[in-house]
Amino acid sequence: MLYAVIMAGGSGTRFWPWSRKKTPKQLLKITGQDTMIKQTVDRIIGEIPSENIYVVTTACMADSIKGELSQIPAKNIISEPFGRNTAACIGLAATIISNRDADAIMAVMTADHIIEPPDLFLKALKCAEKLAAETNALITFGIKPNEPSVNYGYIQRSKDRINPHDFQIYDVKRFTEKPDRATAEGFVQSGEYYWNSGIFVWSVNTILENINTLMPELSKGLERIGESVNTPDESNVIYNEYEKFDNISIDYGVMEKASNVKIIEADFKWDDVGSWLAIERLNKSDQNNNTILGEHCGLDTQGNIIIGDKGHLITTINVSDMIIVSTKDVTMVCNKNNAEDIKKLTDLLKEKGYDCYL
Repeated sequence: MLYAVIMAGGSGTRFWPWSRKKTPKQLLKITGQDTMIKQTVDRIIGEIPSENIYVVTTACMADSIKGELSQIPAKNIISEPFGRNTAACIGLAATIISNRDADAIMAVMTADHIIEPPDLFLKALKCAEKLAAETNALITFGIKPNEPSVNYGYIQRSKDRINPHDFQIYDVKRFTEKPDRATAEGFVQSGEYYWNSGIFVWSVNTILENINTLMPELSKGLERIGESVNTPDESNVIYNEYEKFDNISIDYGVMEKASNVKIIEADFKWDDVGSWLAIERLNKSDQNNNTILGEHCGLDTQGNIIIGDKGHLITTINVSDMIIVSTKDVTMVCNKNNAEDIKKLTDLLKEKGYDCYL
């Protein structure tokens, strides 16, 4: 049976100051009328029963997530005492699901991606579910790059396709972290590389076995957590074990080192909404190529992203290619070319003692 695990623990610092600790990116209405995590659940709930959908988030966000996702059983909102990256997050979810269903197939996705249309995504999930059951493989989805982006990781596929399936499926040759521009251009020209979507499908047995082989210390902690599931000690054991876990991604800890990894070429549209620049891709611009969410009036203003709270007018004169975000307590102005540096700015705010604005 197919289960879904939605990772929703990120702080979304690249969307500061709109995104804060208590209202991170996944709880924002960046596109459409619903929050990103609500859109993620709505995308799959027709195919995966609500009782089989789990959300992993931080303790400080758990109540907000529960309030947003009333259709998901409260016990399926898994709280991490603090973030330890995706290896621990996925390992914890796999341990809890395995305790309930040892034969479960587990689809892992994040709470802040845009995927359209949903029916193609669900069709791809069903294909991956079948492949995971047949091969005991670790499966990921690859996005065909439409530009040599330096903001995504890349996955190289084998030359020969695996048949027979409804989708293009290949063995994975290697993973590459965010490359420089020249390397990314070579990847795209070769036709053998995909963007790493961060979407995975595997059986709980397969992922836990790979964690045991490749991350033995994490595996030991997960075994202790598994013994405590559904006991009064569960929360304390999770807290104590999380203190010992390393901060490692599932890509680095498992996927890059595992032997039986396969990739499905995604035929759905995908956007990871990684920074303010996604606002341009996901919303219409005006006649001056400005993307505006809020109230704005300007002279000689072109190519900007302008965000403001309702009832707060933003005015500009001779401003181009900027990100301007105004909330009730913070205004941020940033050149679009430096959108990735917003995370550095939040680090500086913490260093300078402005934690109350994070």
